[in-house]
Amino acid sequence: MRTHYDSIYLSPHLDDAALSCGGQIYEQTAVGKSVLIVTLMAGDPPGGPLSAFAQSLHERWQLATDVVAARRAEDAAACRILGADYAHWGILDCVYRTHPQDGQPLYPTWADVIGAIHQTEEALIARLAAQMAEFPASSQVYAPLAVGNHVDHQVTRAAAERCFGERLIYYEDYPYVAQADALTAVIPPHSPAWQARVIELTTHGIQVKTEAIAAFVSQVGSFFTDQVDLARKIGDFTALRGGERVWRQNGGWETAV
Repeated sequence: MRTHYDSIYLSPHLDDAALSCGGQIYEQTAVGKSVLIVTLMAGDPPGGPLSAFAQSLHERWQLATDVVAARRAEDAAACRILGADYAHWGILDCVYRTHPQDGQPLYPTWADVIGAIHQTEEALIARLAAQMAEFPASSQVYAPLAVGNHVDHQVTRAAAERCFGERLIYYEDYPYVAQADALTAVIPPHSPAWQARVIELTTHGIQVKTEAIAAFVSQVGSFFTDQVDLARKIGDFTALRGGERVWRQNGGWETAV
């Protein structure tokens, strides 16, 4: 861990930074800039029975044991491809989190996962914000917009805003942002409070991003049919955006650190 980074990326899960920002991360490290990817929800699931929904995810990922440890290893491989440092925090993924009083799953279905943050999660947001305050110094901090409304993305954004305020730069959550009207549910069209910037990617940068995403072997099948489909979808969406798009609010890029 360095004492200063040019950029710190907050990743709710062990693939979000690569999926959403892999190109820009590589373009930075390729010219000698330092990047740290911090994955918040990278803790091992608790012992005991899991919800039916969590079990179904494990089956989809084809990971029967040491599920999150395997995913952490995938993330380490992806970060090596991107040239970034990484940190894994021990917060549980939302599908493993339970009510502090009755032990019932907080998010037992996909509808819950893309719904409202459970009222008991305020303590988690405060805890994460306090941990973020201990980061190494950095020139830029990136957080998810929470496009798609995944609760872990919402929690990450809420904690980051509490810690960094208007200093934050926001990235578009892929693949959710590829869905029709997903972005406008978060940023209304022509909103004067938000300003976008497109980060152009080289052909090699797009290729490296694709390779980094492919390193998440357990997750590829959730979003792509195969490696060919992965390369095609990333290439098509990058062409549509002209690169990777990031956002600032209330003053825009004139106030960027």
